[in-house]
Amino acid sequence: MDEYESLSHSKWECNCHLILIPKCLRKALYPGLRQHLGEVFRRLAEQKQCRIEESHLMPDHMHMMISIPPKYAVSEVIGFIKGKSAIHLARVYGERKRNFVGQHFWARGYMVSTVGRDESVICESIRNQEKQDQRLGQLSLRK
Repeated sequence: MDEYESLSHSKWECNCHLILIPKCLRKALYPGLRQHLGEVFRRLAEQKQCRIEESHLMPDHMHMMISIPPKYAVSEVIGFIKGKSAIHLARVYGERKRNFVGQHFWARGYMVSTVGRDESVICESIRNQEKQDQRLGQLSLRK
């Protein structure tokens, strides 16, 4: 983001790198949800005047860089997105999956880190996360 965002009385640039984990690291649900989850997260972020800059869904977790206005607490936005997405997934996919745990799709915690001026580095890292994980997995197999 080259320019600052504006609210009525402030200019801002508040980006966070976020990692979310589903309960029990459910890998089986992701193949059918990858494209669908991206759109759900983008719509939910827009409801809080946030913007998802970059995201990547891994088999057992999700990386996201999100731009959050300073009038919202980070925990408020993350709680909103996790809660509403879990409700949506329960309504759309809950009847099809026996092991789906209803509206408790996401694990309780999350990891968040503020992004300073190295935004492009973080975006690149999110894009290449899968390759990095595969490389680290291959290194651990050699030991």
